[in-house]
Amino acid sequence: MLSRGKILGGLAAISAVTLLAGCEKPPEGMVKVPKGEFTMGSNEVDKEAKAVQYGDRRPWYANERPERKIDLKAFHIDRTEVTNRQYQEFLKATGTPAPPHWANGAYQQGLDEHPVVLVTWHEADAYCKWKGKRLPTEAEWEKAARGTDGRKFPWGGDFDTKKVNTLGEYGGTVPVGTLKEGASPYGAVDMSGNAQEWTADWYKPYPGNDFNDKEYGEQSKVVRGGGWGGMGHYSLSVYVRTSFRNTANPQSRYDDVGFRCVWP
Repeated sequence: MLSRGKILGGLAAISAVTLLAGCEKPPEGMVKVPKGEFTMGSNEVDKEAKAVQYGDRRPWYANERPERKIDLKAFHIDRTEVTNRQYQEFLKATGTPAPPHWANGAYQQGLDEHPVVLVTWHEADAYCKWKGKRLPTEAEWEKAARGTDGRKFPWGGDFDTKKVNTLGEYGGTVPVGTLKEGASPYGAVDMSGNAQEWTADWYKPYPGNDFNDKEYGEQSKVVRGGGWGGMGHYSLSVYVRTSFRNTANPQSRYDDVGFRCVWP
């Protein structure tokens, strides 16, 4: 994760530019997540205190408890993370400044279909609104990733390095959808690895959670999915599980955090 950045002015006004607002059919490039219940969270416990061994700032699983049933309305979610190419269209249409790492306002050649990263939560939110969409809630994101059968990973219960871009094996992000076998039950790709993803929600405890985390509140947004860099060979799979909750400052930029949108 990299440098912090200031909120860019004028993004709130962009919400008025909603190209697809009010449309009856879902925008192209999205997959449907049907209405109904799913299992959210996890009751796992880090009995061996491995998180401490690996220098994590909080015990594994502690902020994911208790596991519970959540009932959601049907919605659609982008099949892929938003790409550099798509984000550039937004910049040109709205006059929004490019991310600071884009040289002369352009992303690096050859990265058209890579997920856009190093964008703040506010910029991600503005993009989704411009498209007539919005950022997913934590619950929506998790259901889209794990389905209704409580999957630990989007593809099933067993970790598989061939289905996820993490641990830095590729040296960075890869074009969205490269690892198609890692798709979720609904066909959304890269919901584990490649880039962590902004959600709409503040980082707060789940109802009934007894973990005392000083970060709970309205200072950090939840990011989901785990990123391309990984967290070490032995702890790798923990951070790309469908129920894993990570946090990020909404005003900051990170080289492994991107986003996708939901509709309506």
